[in-house]
Amino acid sequence: MEERDIDTDRIDEAVLALMFLTLHDLDRMSGTCRAWKSFDWGALGRLYEQGLIHNPVGKAKLVVLTSAGRERCEQLFQGLFCARSKPSV
Repeated sequence: MEERDIDTDRIDEAVLALMFLTLHDLDRMSGTCRAWKSFDWGALGRLYEQGLIHNPVGKAKLVVLTSAGRERCEQLFQGLFCARSKPSV
């Protein structure tokens, strides 16, 4: 597989969705929260550029999601990983 064949937007969405599993320390005033940052640095950099997380560079093992990032994180998690309701027969 060549690098040009990789859809980094989909990777970024999956990383953000998986952050939902480790969310904690919600700051109700700012809407930010924390998540473990044990993901690909390229993806974290792109999420930072999109304004969904604060700068991930540093010694901390956590990254701070912006309020927009927290909301998008939950939406993506539900869309990618939650069971869809089955139509009744």
